[in-house]
Amino acid sequence: MAGFDNLNTDFYQTSYSIDDQSQQSYDYGGSGGPYSKQYPGYDYSQQGRFVPPDMIQPQQPYTGQIFQPTQAYTPTTSQPFYGNNFEDEPPLLEELGINFDHIWQKTLTVLHPLKVADGSIMNETDLAGPMVFCLAFGATLLLAGKIQFGYVYGISAIGCLGMFCLLNLMSMTGVSFGCVASVLGYCLLPMILLSSFAVIFSLQGMVGIILTAGIIGWCSFSASKIFISALAMEGQQLLVAYPCALLYGVFALISVF
Repeated sequence: MAGFDNLNTDFYQTSYSIDDQSQQSYDYGGSGGPYSKQYPGYDYSQQGRFVPPDMIQPQQPYTGQIFQPTQAYTPTTSQPFYGNNFEDEPPLLEELGINFDHIWQKTLTVLHPLKVADGSIMNETDLAGPMVFCLAFGATLLLAGKIQFGYVYGISAIGCLGMFCLLNLMSMTGVSFGCVASVLGYCLLPMILLSSFAVIFSLQGMVGIILTAGIIGWCSFSASKIFISALAMEGQQLLVAYPCALLYGVFALISVF
């Protein structure tokens, strides 16, 4: 046991003693200690002063809910783009691009060759009327015993493609394929009258030839008039009317023979 005490005292020798700690004093609030430095702007005279409980301002109680803080803003309701009901939505035909007023005006322009064409309306891509006129032309041929629907649509596609290339070469502004197909389809309306006559009368005589030539001139003149007004091609109506006459001549041959 004496050996353990000697080992414990010899393990670490130091001059520190617990009695020396009690003799040291630290002056935190006085003027002689290392922590006695005061900073300007702070009232040290208020330290340690007693404050009555009635002078302490009470804290505001928390009125919200746990995990559900009060909203600092009012959310705005988003307005729908087309309105609150179906009455504000545009009609279905208008969304599909079918305007019966424009179709009627284009039809009157074709039926009245001397009427001035409106270029703003004729420059639209409207294929509803041309499709109806192509079906009507094929139906009248069918009544005459001629099943020529394939020829009608095939010749129409080739003719529209040829006129599209020709007009883009001749005009300065250019034209779309849909506009060319729309104009040529509307100008097919007089050819429906010719095929309707073929159901009742034979067009292979002299009267039929004169009537056929007049219908071809009517269709080509109306188409060239619309193209000239829509593309601002003044003085070139005869140059545009010639290829149109060739196209409608093929339809006339189908109607006659």
